[in-house]
Amino acid sequence: MSVNEHYDPHDALLVVDMQNDFCEGGALAVNGGAALVPAINAEIEAARAAGALVVASRDWHPVDHASFEHRGGPWPVHCVQDTEGAAFHPDLALPTDTVRVSKATAFDADAYSAFDGTGLAGYLREKGIERVIVCGLALDVCVKATALDARREGFEVRLLEALSAAVDPDAVDDVRCELTDADVEVRP
Repeated sequence: MSVNEHYDPHDALLVVDMQNDFCEGGALAVNGGAALVPAINAEIEAARAAGALVVASRDWHPVDHASFEHRGGPWPVHCVQDTEGAAFHPDLALPTDTVRVSKATAFDADAYSAFDGTGLAGYLREKGIERVIVCGLALDVCVKATALDARREGFEVRLLEALSAAVDPDAVDDVRCELTDADVEVRP
């Protein structure tokens, strides 16, 4: 499943939400999520070897977050701050200098994109990043939102589809079309 992307120092590899609650056995598991970890680790190594920035986003919800079903939201309780479910997958090899971005941290608002309310776009521009390479979970939710926002922020964007998995596998074709229409390069 290795993608073997070519990186340079103007690139950022953005690994989206590779957290326990989104992998098998988690509160909001995506089928095939854990299986992505070895290939994502290989991408992290390739990015670092080329001097690219590595960024990892995570849902980091307070207790009683607005997105939870008991608060009227669409999702079961997941990725609550400082819980095992919110932790990155234990086999994900994030270097100590990985930029960690926490999203959806307010009680009353959800955020699917790693760029939503995090200041990430400005940080990437400060670091001279021109292209964002996106992978992770879930393709049809947070990965899609992150890729679209990265493009709206003016970055070149490439989605590594083989290193992403969808909540709804039937939605993948529509997601691919939506991203392509937004000028996001989709790499199978």
